[in-house]
Amino acid sequence: MSEDRHPLFLPLLVGGGLVEGFGLAASGMARPEIVLDFLRLADLGLLVVMAAAAAVVGGAVLLVTRWFDRAPLTGDPYGRREKLLDRTVLAGGALFGVGWGISGICPGAAYASLGTGNLPILWGIAGMLVGAYAQGYWRSGRDEAITTPVTSD
Repeated sequence: MSEDRHPLFLPLLVGGGLVEGFGLAASGMARPEIVLDFLRLADLGLLVVMAAAAAVVGGAVLLVTRWFDRAPLTGDPYGRREKLLDRTVLAGGALFGVGWGISGICPGAAYASLGTGNLPILWGIAGMLVGAYAQGYWRSGRDEAITTPVTSD
């Protein structure tokens, strides 16, 4: 990312987060009981919400990347992030899915749920923070072990 960010970068980032949070709350995706009903295939209304969101974002990405060769606020070029499907990606996806199934809420919606007054979600948010810290700690140790040269006397 570019160090010389446009002055509107942070306000637009916060504004986008607020729009997403209000959208999650208005659609019901910030209510764990609705999400759990969706996961049990009892209420597929959230499927329509997710499909509409994917269509809007997909269309925006398609148009913006055709009109501009660089991101307007950062100046960074557009490009794909290549990530291989490896065991860490599969393990992370499985852990995310288990957490979503147990709590009935994903990380983004958890913060929106907190904004709607769902204070017990603080337990879930605390668990996410502990998990993120543990993963970062494990990953930094693993990366250090991989990059540290072994020397013999």
